[in-house]
Amino acid sequence: MGVIVDCAHYLEGRRQHATKIEPSHAAEIARGEPGFIWLGMVEPSPEELLAVQEEFGLHELAVEDAQSFHLRPKIESYGGGISFVVLRTARYVDEREEVEFGEVSIFIGPGFVITVRQGVASDLHGARLRLEERPNLLEEGPAAVLWAILDKIVDDYAPVVEGLEQDIEDVEHMVFAGSSAPTHRIYLLRREVTDFYRAVHPLLGPAAAIVQGGVLGEISAGLRTYFRDVEDHLKLVNEEIMAQRDLLTTILQANMAVVSVEQNHVVRRISSWAAIITVPTFIASFYGMNTFLPDLHWHGMFVIAVVLMVVSAVVLYACFKRASWL
Repeated sequence: MGVIVDCAHYLEGRRQHATKIEPSHAAEIARGEPGFIWLGMVEPSPEELLAVQEEFGLHELAVEDAQSFHLRPKIESYGGGISFVVLRTARYVDEREEVEFGEVSIFIGPGFVITVRQGVASDLHGARLRLEERPNLLEEGPAAVLWAILDKIVDDYAPVVEGLEQDIEDVEHMVFAGSSAPTHRIYLLRREVTDFYRAVHPLLGPAAAIVQGGVLGEISAGLRTYFRDVEDHLKLVNEEIMAQRDLLTTILQANMAVVSVEQNHVVRRISSWAAIITVPTFIASFYGMNTFLPDLHWHGMFVIAVVLMVVSAVVLYACFKRASWL
């Protein structure tokens, strides 16, 4: 199976094999030997997941969920002491100013942990190496693996928050400097923040349940402290995302106000020039009518009419200029 990134047996806080072992052998170890197995997979096919399901006795509904993306993280419990965890990963791409989302599905059972990663965000190899450097945590069993993965994913949320914050500041400076920002960009930013919120906020409940021992059962006080630290970081990220959503709403309203002011200014300029043109036009059309007027036989009246048109236009221009319409 080329999709298997690593598969290792851990006993008493130590890795027992230098290289990855076969899933069939790993399943035998999980059923009959102490310690636990950590099997990591990346975007497996349905057939490959089915083979792992048969080896480890996974629930078919959980396996089906592991093959598709979800909008919300979740934790579910199945028979045989198996829990199924779905986490959303995120990565900020600075070149495109976008957030890429992925997913990690985790099967936690007696003597094994199976992770299925979808998408490019949050490589779990670093989480494995970090946990292997802490034998005292590895001795806690599969729950420690869940902590390492959760901690890695939540830590990866921080650069996403910073990237979105920088984009929001750029738009904010543009709007409050008096120039309008592209409404399309503000809308896309708000959508990115909303999608990020949907990945983070639903995780608060499961994180609190893990800390309280309502999902994985009883965990040690030491490991509970690590989970509580992740929960605190998650709450901070959630608060920052909510603040960004509110700020983007304010920026969008301010940008619409700036656009409205610019439109009003354009309308004023058009109206001013229309008024300036209308008065001379009226005078010219009045004296150009084919109607008997005594003054028309006086040649000096032409000069007076032209002067009157010029003066009226100049006076109107000066008035509109003083009123800042031009």
